[in-house]
Amino acid sequence: MLSAAVLPAAPPSIRRIERNLPAKWKIRAGGDVRVFFSARMVDSSPISSVDERGFDGGTSATTGFFLPPNAMRRDKEPSWSFGFSLGVDLGSSRTGLALGKGLAPPRPLIVLEMRGQKLEMRILEIAEKEEVDEIIIGLPKSYDGKENPQSNKIRSIAGRLAVRVAESGLRVYLQDEHGTSAEALDYMIDARLGKYARQSKIDSYSAVMILERYFSAKGHEAELVLPKNLELQEKLRGGRHGDDD
Repeated sequence: MLSAAVLPAAPPSIRRIERNLPAKWKIRAGGDVRVFFSARMVDSSPISSVDERGFDGGTSATTGFFLPPNAMRRDKEPSWSFGFSLGVDLGSSRTGLALGKGLAPPRPLIVLEMRGQKLEMRILEIAEKEEVDEIIIGLPKSYDGKENPQSNKIRSIAGRLAVRVAESGLRVYLQDEHGTSAEALDYMIDARLGKYARQSKIDSYSAVMILERYFSAKGHEAELVLPKNLELQEKLRGGRHGDDD
């Protein structure tokens, strides 16, 4: 089975690229899942350099390539055409999904009561049906911003999902979800949704809040989950439609 990669030390060529990127962007790696703050990819694989816009420039076999999330790219290039972002609130038995582009408020989509491979396949089916480019998964954190045991579980699931959906050119990002459940409940109460609706739809509305936070930060808080397989990395660079231009 394919897995996610562990990040090697950045070579001098990558450190030169980093000087062109915002100072708060950092790299995080741990376990079997390879994750990058703010959607920056650094690797020894065939990739592209970063141009003056902060996006992919010419192809290079020795540097690194930058893979911005939709929210960041739309902020830089308003005329760029892109698909939807699928927000995912992963739970132990229920997973909420939401859909948005950042042009209008995200909308709750569905709550799935399944786990494992069935859940991963269902998410992929929905993503393809809804013309999704990227999947934004909520990452649990404590009130002080530190990660907890649940964070590790979500990272593991996100890593498996990233490998599965990369075949279709879909990208997976992680977004801090601390407090989104409370925000979702407040939103539903303000919207005058009844108790039954709140209980049955809270997960999908939590996914809405994850997308709201992602779009509000213009993608700068997103972490890219990168498959280890180089062919899958190339598919990600091509995007869902096979063209990232």
